Amino acid sequence: MSPPRFGAGFRTPHFDAIARTRRALDWFEVVSENFIELGGPRRAMLERLRAEHPIALHGVSLSIAGSDPLDDAYLRGLRALADRVEPAYVSDHLCWTTLGGHQSHDLLPVALTARVLEHVAARVARVQDALGRRILLENATTYVAFRGNELDEAEFFAKLCRRSGCGMLLDVNNLYVNAQNLGIDPQRYLATLPRESVGYMHLAGHAVLPDVRIDTHGSNVPSPVWALFDAALRRFPLADVIIERDENLPAFAELCAEVELARARHARALEAADEARIIAEPRPVRSRAAAAPA
Repeated sequence: MSPPRFGAGFRTPHFDAIARTRRALDWFEVVSENFIELGGPRRAMLERLRAEHPIALHGVSLSIAGSDPLDDAYLRGLRALADRVEPAYVSDHLCWTTLGGHQSHDLLPVALTARVLEHVAARVARVQDALGRRILLENATTYVAFRGNELDEAEFFAKLCRRSGCGMLLDVNNLYVNAQNLGIDPQRYLATLPRESVGYMHLAGHAVLPDVRIDTHGSNVPSPVWALFDAALRRFPLADVIIERDENLPAFAELCAEVELARARHARALEAADEARIIAEPRPVRSRAAAAPA
């Protein structure tokens, strides 16, 4: 199997630096909506990026858990984009964004019930048929929990992946933020997810307010998120990794340094896991009779 790839979310201010340094990162994630049905300089930029790197297409407006009909025009545009750039993954979020035809431009939380699970699984099947490929869904940050929840989020994802054949984009920062805000047990969350479900992981920073943590992608990955990443990669050692940064965008070299930190932590964690496995393995015991000379 190929080793995991380490990269970052593509932001246009970094394009010239990427072109100069070429293979500084293994791969990039691009926001799907920024390139659907667009030509000119933006399309040329994407095609040059794709010529030298694998990419993932990451969307924000699929509204997979919404009650509005799926947007067929959007799916056609996404299919055309995916056919053109042949992404490593196509992903979006487990959320809803539209109601009554109005776009909220926000990733709104999902009621984790059996009925909603059936609804989302059916829509995933339609999307995967329309795109001709598997999709991954990301765990979004949520700041409230529904009283009527029948499953926890990890159980919902596990059942959805098994039922629909989709995969998961595990956002480690979002998991940490939700754990702090809502009391989720992140270790139990990781243990509940099927090992084969996670295609890649997100790392990012967040804002710490007196009574809440908010996902902002506006700072370096903080220490507790790195620690949770160590636990996540031990369970999903083959998952690729993307670092997200949207606000307070650093120089590309600084972003690359943080990506290399992720790569180094990945290597160290796997080495430690191998050492622990070797120590725990039972050693064969030779009987006295077998050891005695003939």
